[in-house]
Amino acid sequence: MSLIKSSLLNTYKRLPVSFDKGEGVWLVDKFGNKYLDGLSGVAVNTLGHNHPILVKAISKQAAKLIHISNYYHIEEQSMLADALVGISKLSSVFFCNSGCEANEAAIKLARLHGHKIGIDTPNIIVMEGGFHGRTMGTLSASGGRKYQAGFEPLMPGFIRVPYDDMAALKKIADKKNKISAILIEPIQGEGGVNIPDNFNEYLSSLRGICDDNNWLLMLDEVQCGIGRTGKWFAHQHSEIKPDVMTLAKGLASGVPIGACVANDKVSSLMAPGKHGSTFGGNPLACVAGLTTLEIIKKEGLISNATVQGNLIYKELSLRIGKHPGVKSIRHMGLMIGIELSIPCVDLINIALDDKLLINVTADNVVRLLPPLVIKKEEAMLLVDKLTDLILNFLEKNDK
Repeated sequence: MSLIKSSLLNTYKRLPVSFDKGEGVWLVDKFGNKYLDGLSGVAVNTLGHNHPILVKAISKQAAKLIHISNYYHIEEQSMLADALVGISKLSSVFFCNSGCEANEAAIKLARLHGHKIGIDTPNIIVMEGGFHGRTMGTLSASGGRKYQAGFEPLMPGFIRVPYDDMAALKKIADKKNKISAILIEPIQGEGGVNIPDNFNEYLSSLRGICDDNNWLLMLDEVQCGIGRTGKWFAHQHSEIKPDVMTLAKGLASGVPIGACVANDKVSSLMAPGKHGSTFGGNPLACVAGLTTLEIIKKEGLISNATVQGNLIYKELSLRIGKHPGVKSIRHMGLMIGIELSIPCVDLINIALDDKLLINVTADNVVRLLPPLVIKKEEAMLLVDKLTDLILNFLEKNDK
């Protein structure tokens, strides 16, 4: 299939398909072909496509008011902030337009905290394999050279340690480095759907080392938040609360929004003029966010993420889990990674030919992030298609 050439800057290796409409977990291309969406816009389309309640709410708000400056009070913004505070048990919210902007706000908060406690050049501990965005600050905080290469000099102020390695973290703390915070994804998405071996213990240890050293614990839940793991936020599978949490992707089901949520201690660091966003928290985006949260509650989508995620994991484990070409299958809710023993980027196009949308990250991990509205029949179809694709791919590449 050939697509019309455009004047777009060459920043994406686009697949040869263009979609015209969607319904639930299905997308339809311009030729009428249906595709099962196992990616949901990379964890963005929480409610799938064309959810009637969301469409109605967005349309109604667009007819009233799309944007107003943050110079003025925005009622919808306050309502969404209240909703996020209610489910996170934190204290306040800053709205922006994306995950990287939310993480930029978190980085600035960490620096403010560092200066407040007397550190002239505060550092933030980040993780190998982590990914926090593509702005210069978040790019510098990320752990993958493939994202950083060519953009040097990177922004200083980050100390990198292995993920899920408390011994390495304690060595850093013992050296009395000038540290103000830890920035970490509870589950590394772009890094390969990496989940700590003992999730609760690891996050509890992070909380403890931050408390002992007066560091901020900042959790990047841009990909794993908003019900995807079977809790509102992934860290709620543990017993801790962060000082700062960043959100975006699934918060407004496709309408651009980001949020940096903070506790009382951190909120007090900010004052008018220290940070801002022209488009952040406009009425349209906030109505989309509020409606998304309401639908998640009303339709029981958090429990559905657990049920369908467990089903997909169980079926994949039974069918391919013992294959020598499958190193591991990892999941928490509807955040699923299948690590193969060989690079498998080609599976993206192979799956596309079979009318299935998937992603491959970290070179050899098939990443599944289906919409939270996925039903049992659709989950089983996803498993059927993916099982055949992976087994055929491994057999072909074993010769």
